Amino acid sequence: MTETLRVAVIGAGRMGADHIQRLHKRIHGAEVAAVVDVDLARAQAAIEGIPGAVALADAEEALNNGDVNAVLIATPGFLHEDILLKALARDIPILCEKPLTPDAESSLKIVQAEVELGRKRIQVGFMRRFDAEYAALGSIIRNSELGELLMLHHQHRNPSTPEGFTNEMLINDSVVHEFDAIRFFTGEEITSVQVRLGKATRNAPSGQHDPQHVLLETESGVLADVEIYVNAKFGYEVATQASFEDGIVSIGGDKGPYTRSAGRWGGNVTPGFEERFGAAYDVEIQSWVDAALKGEIGGPSAWDGYATAACCEAGVEAQKNGEKVAVKLAAKPDLYR
Repeated sequence: MTETLRVAVIGAGRMGADHIQRLHKRIHGAEVAAVVDVDLARAQAAIEGIPGAVALADAEEALNNGDVNAVLIATPGFLHEDILLKALARDIPILCEKPLTPDAESSLKIVQAEVELGRKRIQVGFMRRFDAEYAALGSIIRNSELGELLMLHHQHRNPSTPEGFTNEMLINDSVVHEFDAIRFFTGEEITSVQVRLGKATRNAPSGQHDPQHVLLETESGVLADVEIYVNAKFGYEVATQASFEDGIVSIGGDKGPYTRSAGRWGGNVTPGFEERFGAAYDVEIQSWVDAALKGEIGGPSAWDGYATAACCEAGVEAQKNGEKVAVKLAAKPDLYR
């Protein structure tokens, strides 16, 4: 394997631009070789100050560039399938931002293509697994330090949503992270999803019911719930409380110093996901690069992307009918066991 990943970053929007700078400034063992965006001017702006990088408007052109030996996909999810299949055909390391694809059927198609290839090439960008607090809680669970894990309580709060953020996107774009986190913490598949719609905030745009309460169950009977509240106004807050046989562990919540002064007290809440999970993104991308240089993946697999897509489909169905919906999964291939 080469000693340096020459990465084509597909998509130069908010997430792609952040990863481009991360690869250029903070990641060891990788370089930005190409940036692709349908807006060529945006791709050109993204490579400014990066020696040797080229700006392109077509993903296939980047994949056929002999100087490229890895790809990072940061386009909208509906564009992922075609790029993933073409990158798998080239047999190069792939980091794909979530979702793997927007639906379980196409995600399973990607899983099957990777199985046919015979080795894992795709790492999916669920960055929370690389957050220090998530890793610490995961270690407590796996080492049974407080006995068996019994329940998980999650809060996912955004200050506001962009125009066009639909009711279904609360599940597909937000709770998708909790689906993966629950699978990560428990090491189990989620078997059912239920969504309850209670009193809605006046700050939710037309057609969006916010907040929502998502109830889940895993294979062994661990119960989990998620408060998804995407117009909370006060900031970006992601928190988890885990209930064990012998104790309670809480992670996330407020950040920074807790100050008492002039008859007041308080701290800060991060304004967005970049600030809350910036360090986790750094660890995630470095893990991908280090593993890719050894012909491996360093995080969530294509199967993890498929399983969360199946959870999202169950969640959207549960939104609509108010019932407990079973998560339907294909048989897990040996490659991911």
